[in-house]
Amino acid sequence: MSNPDNSVSYTTEEIAQLLKVSKLTVYDLIKKGEIRAYRVGRQMRVDAVDLSAYKERLKSGGDFPTRQPVQAVSEEQAPGLSRASSIIISGQDLSLDILANTIEDAGLGVRPLRSFTGSLNSLIKMVQGEADIVSTHLFDGETKQYNLPYITRLLTGQSYLVVNLLGRTAGMYVQKGNPKEFSTWSDIGQPGIRLINREKGSGARVLLDEQLRLAGIAPSAIKGYEDEELNHMAIAARIASGQADVGVGIEKASRLIDVEFVPLIQEQYDLVLLKTQDNERLRDLVLETLNSQNFQEKISAIGGYDLSNTGSILYETP
Repeated sequence: MSNPDNSVSYTTEEIAQLLKVSKLTVYDLIKKGEIRAYRVGRQMRVDAVDLSAYKERLKSGGDFPTRQPVQAVSEEQAPGLSRASSIIISGQDLSLDILANTIEDAGLGVRPLRSFTGSLNSLIKMVQGEADIVSTHLFDGETKQYNLPYITRLLTGQSYLVVNLLGRTAGMYVQKGNPKEFSTWSDIGQPGIRLINREKGSGARVLLDEQLRLAGIAPSAIKGYEDEELNHMAIAARIASGQADVGVGIEKASRLIDVEFVPLIQEQYDLVLLKTQDNERLRDLVLETLNSQNFQEKISAIGGYDLSNTGSILYETP
């Protein structure tokens, strides 16, 4: 093999084409230090010599010395944003905004960025190297547990920490007076009922799908199952306006929108943090924040949350 020209460099798009992989895979390889990269203006660049070294390592099956990782950016963030000084916190609850503000004020030299993505999709982003801290409230019908069954399957081979953020009551939004007399999950399968659903990958969507599966109800039999909204407030608003009979969400939104709430389950809302050599101080700060009186008072002021286990480490890989 001829020596590569040191003057030649490639963009992430060109690397993806040369390796016949997606741009997300390229970003992940860069973040892990598998491919050495650097930033020029608004673009990430990879020198031909470094691409050649990566390909030779793959061919030989040998272990070359690991280079210092360069923080990658997602496709959505690529223009103009370096993640060398930023972290992405993924999830939709307001408590995550308070956490992000606390991290920014701590003076660690990192800038928290918020990604308003549902639980399952947030975990997938973490696997792809597109999130540093994710929130999750995923119900598993087989074990009747929240989160860990999904986390342990998706983060195989990763080192991570699972910490409880808070508890929330989940259930159904129904019209005032509950004219259809909803009381159990199986009531959603009644003839003539119209549902407003959450988007695929959200915790509320997973919860509904698991409860329908346990009740033996086919989603295709439910009118409105494919009609989606992206947050609890939008679901409640559609029901309040008479466009639907029922939707799944948390109690808090029902206090702000003129709907009735049928409580059915206590959700466990957890944080997942990857464990790396570079983020030990960040992990410590998150734990300190969650257990602090100041943070918990701010969350309590919002209302509708159970903080009895906030800050508890639920699972940690070696």
